[in-house]
Amino acid sequence: MVAPEGVEARTCVMTRGDTVWARVYYRNATGRELRSVLTLMGPGGRTVELHCAPAAHDEPDTCETPRVPSSGPPGSATAIAEFVGAGPVEEASLLLRAGSERAPDARS
Repeated sequence: MVAPEGVEARTCVMTRGDTVWARVYYRNATGRELRSVLTLMGPGGRTVELHCAPAAHDEPDTCETPRVPSSGPPGSATAIAEFVGAGPVEEASLLLRAGSERAPDARS
């Protein structure tokens, strides 16, 4: 996904064995520092959040949540990344929200 302000992001859920984590690939071409929250959501309302700080440069980068034991069937977790401007939280506008898609045959 690409925002008009210059933020690009793609979010995915990664798995290896019984371990799951979220990853966001992003590029911050806004020319200013941003804040981002990457959230991994699993079955039963389980979540893992990580705050990322995308630097003010136009180079591709990644951010990952910690790896945690999977709590459901393969494909049952989703991820979302939200990018906002710097400054007071209540004044920062949402620039981009990028989410993963759940596998078509996954059940939560």
